[in-house]
Amino acid sequence: MTRVLITGFGRFPGAPFNPSGPLALAVAKRRRPAFDEIHRAVHIFETSYAAVDRDLPKLIDAHKPDIVLLFGLAARTAFVRIETQARNARSILFPDVSGYRPDARAIAHGEPALAGRAPMSRLLRAARATRVPARMSRDAGRYLCNYVYWRALEASRSGTLAQFIHIPPVANRLRPKGRRRRISHAGLVRAGEAILLALLAARRR
Repeated sequence: MTRVLITGFGRFPGAPFNPSGPLALAVAKRRRPAFDEIHRAVHIFETSYAAVDRDLPKLIDAHKPDIVLLFGLAARTAFVRIETQARNARSILFPDVSGYRPDARAIAHGEPALAGRAPMSRLLRAARATRVPARMSRDAGRYLCNYVYWRALEASRSGTLAQFIHIPPVANRLRPKGRRRRISHAGLVRAGEAILLALLAARRR
């Protein structure tokens, strides 16, 4: 049986609502025949460095996932971003939800980036097939999204596919006139499900 870990984040300074948490929960609950033979675990991280360092190793040890699908919010982006790498970088300016700010800009000694091993083009096609705007990205930022991606890639066993997906803010029915239209939660769920299906197909080959 294929084991999948799906994660999102909670609120953080400047984002009192984080749609990545509800998205992770929704994707974990989707029902279709392709999901019958997989075990899905879901976790919503507190948006803090300590929570990632504390919870991620425990989750990987407990579930031994073949796929780790991580979602996070990119508040200034209007499309889904397939992140191709995690950079060895942290912001020393922006605090996490606990108020902590890293002392050093680098996450670890060594490589400037860790590359994801998922079939990025296939993930992009899968997301776009749901009619949700999506692009590939080489810059996951310097905040918790990049950090959890780095730690997931670092902890991945041989053959494990760890993939981070940045999502935009969700649509608001009370959107002010003239404001760019946002993707709905339902649209993000469709895209998230399609990305998971593409990861499963890649894992089974």
